Amino acid sequence: MYHRTGIGVSANIFLLLFHIFMLLLDHRPKPTDLIICHLSFVHIMKLFTGLFLLSAEVLGSLNSINDFECKALFYMSRVTRSLSICTTCLLSVLQVITISPSTSWLARFKYKCTKYIFHSFLILWFLSLSLSSNCIIYSVASFNVTQTNLLNVSKYCSLSPMDPIIRGLILTLTIARDVYFVGVMLLSSAYMVILLTRHQRRCQHLHSTSFPRASPETRATQTVLLLVSFFVVVYWIDIIISLSSTVLWNYDPVILDFQKLLSNVYATVSALVIISSDKRMKMSFKSNILK
Repeated sequence: MYHRTGIGVSANIFLLLFHIFMLLLDHRPKPTDLIICHLSFVHIMKLFTGLFLLSAEVLGSLNSINDFECKALFYMSRVTRSLSICTTCLLSVLQVITISPSTSWLARFKYKCTKYIFHSFLILWFLSLSLSSNCIIYSVASFNVTQTNLLNVSKYCSLSPMDPIIRGLILTLTIARDVYFVGVMLLSSAYMVILLTRHQRRCQHLHSTSFPRASPETRATQTVLLLVSFFVVVYWIDIIISLSSTVLWNYDPVILDFQKLLSNVYATVSALVIISSDKRMKMSFKSNILK
């Protein structure tokens, strides 16, 4: 578990630093560079939060995590999960705007959307922090309470019982947020597939005797499609586990460990996919090797 987390943290730190350099040094940085910076930063926070919880379980005693630390870690894990969903959605929307033809109604946003990326980040942080605030109220360190009806979210952290109306309201708001962002991801992905199919048909018509190379925009679009597809699969498995456990108010330890592993998979795989598909990174490596 530690080495997998280490790979994820290293990959995301490398991704973050590379795109920061691109933003600072490249005369024409890609519009998606800033979003990838944000996504990798969120995933670094997510992986470190999971690492702290895992370290406490493996190395700690019953008193290793106090009430404040439990609230902070669980709150941060929910906030970073939310930000991961929202930022992946933002990345897919920006990519579909970038590759949209000039005749499309999305083309009018092509030169405006980059101005509002920071505003989008502020809105996403506000949504994530506010909708996850219930974790601060209801999460407790297990050894600090004598209640028996606790929902264990880790070995030493639990959720205390809450009023059914409040629980239903929190579930409704969380699901509504997730369904909205995942729905936008799927719609933008479907539109990207349509645009890619049209582009390939035109290329085959123009280059009937040779196989055309994929353009940078096409490669970037394929990467985003791969990320979104993988994310949606991971998300639905995670949401099914979370919903069933919250409704039944019971977490099986094996399922809990599987969910923790699953939550870190996307953070690691997304960084590796982006690194492997970014042509600028390959060119930088080649130029450094030749030097």
